[in-house]
Amino acid sequence: MAQRPDIYTRITKQIIADLEAGTAPWRKPWSADHLAGRITRPLRHNGIAYRGLNIVLLWAAAVTHGYAASTWMTYRQATELGGQVRKGSKGALVIYADTFRKTETDDAGQERDLTIPFMKGYTVFNVDQIDGLPESFHAIPEAPAEPEMRDAATDAFFAATGADIRHGGTQAYYAVEPDYVQMPPVETFENAEAYYATLGHEVTHWTRHPERLDRSFGRKRWGDAGYAQEELVAELGAAFLAADLGLSPAPRAEHASYIDHWLRGLRHDTRYIFQAAAHAQRAVDYLHALQLQPDDAAA
Repeated sequence: MAQRPDIYTRITKQIIADLEAGTAPWRKPWSADHLAGRITRPLRHNGIAYRGLNIVLLWAAAVTHGYAASTWMTYRQATELGGQVRKGSKGALVIYADTFRKTETDDAGQERDLTIPFMKGYTVFNVDQIDGLPESFHAIPEAPAEPEMRDAATDAFFAATGADIRHGGTQAYYAVEPDYVQMPPVETFENAEAYYATLGHEVTHWTRHPERLDRSFGRKRWGDAGYAQEELVAELGAAFLAADLGLSPAPRAEHASYIDHWLRGLRHDTRYIFQAAAHAQRAVDYLHALQLQPDDAAA
């Protein structure tokens, strides 16, 4: 019997297939006709949002199979809630990190206990595949109203990060040594979502500064492999932020130029997308942590 590919290989092959077909899986939800409501992160049965690469995996599964609901659960959880997964339904893979302990003998003959991290997976089903669940699981979020060119709540989110955001010119970028984000004037964008999605991308880059998350990937010049890997982190981070803030991520003109880099990275290292998604989640967590807490705002 042929050995089943490990989780890293299975997921990497899936991401490669999507990119080769011209579709970035982290952008799939916003191009799906059946997802008419607001796009959110995929949710667990208890309403807690999935994180990191699981967001991308479940978004892709929902689009591929035409699921409109955002909630996923295991077979056992569905049963405990009074539901029944339909016969023949195929679940989606989600992952989590685990460790095991191993004892090795070093060159000096001393035994050392090592903790080895590894990735495990399990299967979940979308609530659209499950009969008999409470009606609350089938509620679809309403599509947000078309925003004005500036949105106070979204402006407040980015302002609370403390990033130096400047406006002018025709290019959007993050300059690491002067440490500022440059944005074209908001009026030059097609709509508010395009502006904020671009800002989310650049502010994700802003988190890489040595005094913040210190993320470099060994990049030495524009367009090298490290540069492309950082762009993948910013792409994923912008998509995660878009779901959190109720926005649509805007396609970037330079996106296509990085696909070959990403495909090379994926083919060379099955942990490439896992690392990028983990860095993106860390960046988004960092930005959320900078938001004023209610007690801070009242002080």
